[in-house]
Amino acid sequence: MAAALIRERRDRIAKVLTLEQGKILAEAKGEVDAAADIVEWSAEEARRIYGRVIPGRTEEITQLMVQEPVGPVAAFTPWNFPASTPARKISAALAAGCSIVIKASEETPGTCIELIHAFVDAGVPPGVLNLVFGSPAAISQKLIASPVIRKISFTGSIEVGKVLTKLAANGLKRVTMELGGHGAAVVFADADVKMAACTLALGRFRNAGQVCIAPSRFFVHESVIEAFTDEFVKVARETVVGDGLDVASTMGPMASLRRVEAMDAILLDAQQKGANVICGGKRMQRAGHYYEPTVVVNVPPDTILMQDETFGPIAPIVSFNDFDDVIERANALPYGLSAYVFSSRIDTAMRAARALEAGLVAVNSLSLALTETPFGGVKESGLGHEGGIEGVEAYTVKKFISLL
Repeated sequence: MAAALIRERRDRIAKVLTLEQGKILAEAKGEVDAAADIVEWSAEEARRIYGRVIPGRTEEITQLMVQEPVGPVAAFTPWNFPASTPARKISAALAAGCSIVIKASEETPGTCIELIHAFVDAGVPPGVLNLVFGSPAAISQKLIASPVIRKISFTGSIEVGKVLTKLAANGLKRVTMELGGHGAAVVFADADVKMAACTLALGRFRNAGQVCIAPSRFFVHESVIEAFTDEFVKVARETVVGDGLDVASTMGPMASLRRVEAMDAILLDAQQKGANVICGGKRMQRAGHYYEPTVVVNVPPDTILMQDETFGPIAPIVSFNDFDDVIERANALPYGLSAYVFSSRIDTAMRAARALEAGLVAVNSLSLALTETPFGGVKESGLGHEGGIEGVEAYTVKKFISLL
C-alpha cells in the first residue's frame, strides 16, 4: 500500500525533491520510482526471512535457528538521495518487524516527509515509524545513547560514520554504515572506448556528481587515453546545466554554496600541483549553485582531487600501462565502496573485478545500486549492507533454539 501511494504521488514528491535538492526532474522521478520499488520489494522479502532446522545429535533433540527483529532502530539519512535512502532504511526495518526513528537531512526535509505520509496513510501504526529533525549531533547522541535503541543505520561521510560507530560501541549496538567513496574506473586498451567514455561521463555528472558510488577517478590505458578523453569532454560540453525543473536541463545545480566552494578549492589545489583543466572548471555566472562539468588531466596522485571524495562534477583522467600498477593505484586509498571496469575480455574484466578492493564492482556498465542486490563498502567505506536479502537481515538477530 505504501509503495502504491508513493507511485500515485510520484510527480508531487519528485517536484519537492528537485526544488530542495536540485537534481533534474527526470532523475528525481527515477529516484521516487526506485523508492517505491524498494518498499515493495522489502514487503515481499518479509515473507522470506527464513530460519533453518539443524539436525540434532540424537533423535530426541530438535534444533532451530530463527530470525527475530533486532529492536528499535535509529536511522540517519543524507541529502543527496532523500527519497531512496530513507526508503531503504524504513522499509527494511519494518519488513524485519522493527520500529524506527529516522532523522532525515535538514537540507532536504520535504521529500522524507512525503514518504512518511505515504507510510502513515497506508496504515503504519502510531509509534512504529517516527521522523525527527534538528541538530544532527544532539539527535544522534540522544538516540544512540538511549537503551531503547538497538540498531543504528547511517548513510553519510566517513568522519561522521566513525563518530556514530564509537557512540554505538558504548552500548554494543549493531550498526550499518554506508559511508563515502572515491570510485576508481579502469578502462583497459581493449575496451569499447566510446561506450566507456560516454557511460562513465554520464555517471560522473549524474546529480552534479553528488553520488557516493559515482565513478570519480578515471584510470585509462595510455594507448586509448586520447580517444577516451575526447569522448568524455564531448559529453561534458553537451551537458546542459540548468534549473532542475527545466526539461532541457541534463544536470542541475549543486546542493549548496558549500559544495561549490569545495569544487573551487579542489581545482585550485590540482592546478597548483600541475594538473590541466581542459573543460569547465568554474562556477557558472547565474543565480544558484551551478558548476560547470569539468575534466582535468595530468593530475598528480597527491592532489585532493585524487585522494579525497570529490562529490561534485569534476573528472580527473590519468593514464596507466600495467595491470598490477593500476590495481595498486586504484586500491591505494582507504575508500572501498564502488569500482568500475571496462574491457572486452572476460578474463581481464573478472581479474580486475576480483582484484579491486570495493564492495561494489560494475563491469562495462554503471549498474550497482539495485533494489534486490546488496549495497555496501569495504575498508573505510562502510560496515554491513543495505538492499537485497542482506539489507533486511541487517535488522534481525539470529536465535538458536534447542528442544529436548
